[in-house]
Amino acid sequence: MPRAVRVLHVVAGGDIGGAERLLVDLALRPEQTGAEHEVALFTPNPALAAFFAQAGLMVHDRGRVREDPLAYLRRSLGRADVAWLAERILERRADVVHTHTFGSHLLGTRAAVRAGRPQLRTEHHVMHYFDASSSPFTRWAAARTERFVAVSRYVARVLAETAPKVAAKTTVVRNGVDAGHFAPRAAVEASSLPPASGRFRAGIVCRLTAWKRVHLAIEAAAIAGVELLVVGEGEERRKLEALARRTEAAVTFLGHQPDPRPFVAACDAILSTAADEPLGLSVLEALSMERPVIALDGGGLAEIVDDGRTGWLVREPTAAALASAVSRARADPATFRAMGIRGRQFVLEEASIERTCEGYAAVYRAMSPA
Repeated sequence: MPRAVRVLHVVAGGDIGGAERLLVDLALRPEQTGAEHEVALFTPNPALAAFFAQAGLMVHDRGRVREDPLAYLRRSLGRADVAWLAERILERRADVVHTHTFGSHLLGTRAAVRAGRPQLRTEHHVMHYFDASSSPFTRWAAARTERFVAVSRYVARVLAETAPKVAAKTTVVRNGVDAGHFAPRAAVEASSLPPASGRFRAGIVCRLTAWKRVHLAIEAAAIAGVELLVVGEGEERRKLEALARRTEAAVTFLGHQPDPRPFVAACDAILSTAADEPLGLSVLEALSMERPVIALDGGGLAEIVDDGRTGWLVREPTAAALASAVSRARADPATFRAMGIRGRQFVLEEASIERTCEGYAAVYRAMSPA
């Protein structure tokens, strides 16, 4: 039996999002991924370190660091953090250095090159290829990265158009969810859940950052006269809270929740309002729990939301169009419940965490010594 591949994930950032949750899902399944997983962490957020530690991962924590443009440049272009990371790579005898979000690209690449280890990069998004402030750095790092994983066919298509040399080294491995954990009737409770009012209740689970366009969900809730649960944290929260007060929308902000299941279970539908969502892990989790999805169309969402069968894709990116879809769902609950059942079946057949682990296991094997 071949030995497990030693993988060191490099995480540089402050939020807990889909990339971080995927990392934990992989790390908790060493037999399925054929790998032993550890994390080298650069974060200003102690909750992120706790998130990994509570999952049972070995975390090599650089200590609390700043997260701003100047700190990024010092960390990525300077010597100290790169040297520290290279030492961890060698000390832990990592076979593969695995980077994820933009903050880790240059730092992880320089350290992997210094340690003489191959690097795998998961492309969870594509915006860093177009933003003028990030594109030169991410493309320099990409030219020195051995393999890539795209989380959806959409991401792979964009790479083929904007970075064909990267696309040639890319494998599509769709993010998946643990359908046993995200079950239709997960036995969990949430003391912070607002009491049921009898009204149609929608939910949105995401980082509260500009490109997620949560303001459209709030405005749609106000127009349609439904409740909205917002699960997530981010720099847009105060602005969104002010919008909810201004529009008199029935919105409850719940912050980051380590376990989003009780809040998803309390909703009649889950919304997705992001601009060109690469895939949508929270969407898959909702489908797994038999909660149909109403999403603004774009990006990779059409790969996981079957329009008219597991939810609705709204072509016009406006609050009015989203509110119209919500009202339509509220008026036909039987059809909407049937969509939820079909959504879970899709996850079981096409988007399980087991399929994701198989995909990564193949990539890890191809990159590691025999």
